[in-house]
Amino acid sequence: MISDIEKVLLSEEEIEKTVKTLAEKISADYEGKKLLLLGILKGSVVFMGDLMKHLTIPTQIDFMRVSSYGHGTVSSGRVNIVLDLFRNDIGECDILVVEDIIDSGKTLSYLVQYLKNKGARSVKTCTMLDKPSRREVDFTPDYVGAKIPDEFVVGYGLDYNEDYRALPYIGILKREVYEK
Repeated sequence: MISDIEKVLLSEEEIEKTVKTLAEKISADYEGKKLLLLGILKGSVVFMGDLMKHLTIPTQIDFMRVSSYGHGTVSSGRVNIVLDLFRNDIGECDILVVEDIIDSGKTLSYLVQYLKNKGARSVKTCTMLDKPSRREVDFTPDYVGAKIPDEFVVGYGLDYNEDYRALPYIGILKREVYEK
């Protein structure tokens, strides 16, 4: 798998520093609130696990599975909720949606409105990676680990056809791997 990586974009050390910085900001902003980290499966699991370890405030977690990619490298543009959030106390929750990467913005834009319509007290977003050059809708995440160029990246939870998630860094996948 390592031979499929063109270049390391974020090292393990850079990721750890970034996650700690985000956790400090989130802890300060959500002090005294009922924070619910809502991980978007599957890609956010590694990032969310590291993030919650560094939070200094009480936090609950839950998950949704939302897809707009299928098995490709480009968003289909259609958001599918595969696993929904079911809570009786959603009106008391300040939800922070945790995502691995945002590019078109369609999924997160849709999801934020969806959760507000379900009655959440507040909804904000946190992403490890942001590709603003790929944005197709007016959407700006509230917390961003790193802005990256328009490259196909894997590792630290991000995959290509379910592979590469376990890499401890974020790397640019060689084009010949996904343009076969």
